[in-house]
Parts: sequence; C-alpha cells; structure tokens
Amino acid sequence: MNQAKVFITDEQKAVLLPRGTRMLIRRCCNAVLFEEEFDGKAEISVSIVDNKAIHTLNKQHRNIDRETDVLSFPLGENGEYDVNPSNGAKLLGDIVISAERAVEQADMYNHSLQREIGFLTVHSMLHLLGYDHEAGGLEEVRMREKEEKVLTKLGLKRDNSYYNGEDE
Repeated sequence: MNQAKVFITDEQKAVLLPRGTRMLIRRCCNAVLFEEEFDGKAEISVSIVDNKAIHTLNKQHRNIDRETDVLSFPLGENGEYDVNPSNGAKLLGDIVISAERAVEQADMYNHSLQREIGFLTVHSMLHLLGYDHEAGGLEEVRMREKEEKVLTKLGLKRDNSYYNGEDE
C-alpha cells in the first residue's frame, strides 16, 4: 500500500489548531486507505475553514442553509478515479472541516479536539471512497463500525457515549 499525498490548508483564523493536527489528518487519511485495502497512490485535499465558509459551501453545493461539521466532495464514482498524470495517483476528492464546529462538538461529546478532527477526517474519507450513511440502515451501521475501527487503531477510541444528556 502506498502512502497518500494529503494537501492540507488552514483557511480560518477562528481556532488555533493544536500542534500535530496536520499529522493527525494525514494519519487518518492513510489509516482509512489501509483499512479499505486501497491499491495504489492517492491524493486528497483537506481544507480547514470557519463556520461562515462551510455554511456558504453547504448552501452552494447541498442547498442546506446552515453550517455543518464536514463536507466531502468525492471525485470518483464506483471505485473509478481521475489520475494525476504526473505521478499516477488517484484523485479521491476534497474534505472541508469546520474548525469551529469541531471545537463545539468536542465539547458537546466530551472528548478531545484531536478525537473530533480525527473522526471528521475518517468519516469524510469513507465518503470519498463511496460510503454513505444518509439513508440510514445497514449502510450507516457499516460506516460507523468502520469509523470506530480506524479511530481505535489510531488511538482515538471513543470513551464516551454520543448521548450528551439533552432531550432532543
């Protein structure tokens, strides 16, 4: 298995990201590819933005008029990807993470910001590889199991429930 090239840009000033965040994102991307037995070279773009920027993207691309935690923009379909002609790497797509939402969710779920950024990266990587949870059911369960398996292997095991004690 080849190591993925992960291009990371921090386009926000709202959150000072902890030291090692870029390395964490790269490790998460590569761990998903390893777990999924992805063959060959890959390239992924990850942008870290603020709530305003992700709100704009969510409205523009999904017609949802609010911020979200992460967006995935896969470039492939059914395991077929465009290839970078200069190095033969498969272009998997783009991940956009809201740093502000990551901080909010880390607080809400009572875990570290690193765990939340790791989760959002792994979640989005699975989307780039074709997984979907939107319809719920078995696909959602399979995706959640894969997320937790990768995060546990990276030392980011969930130690708390996602239930935060509030009525919905």
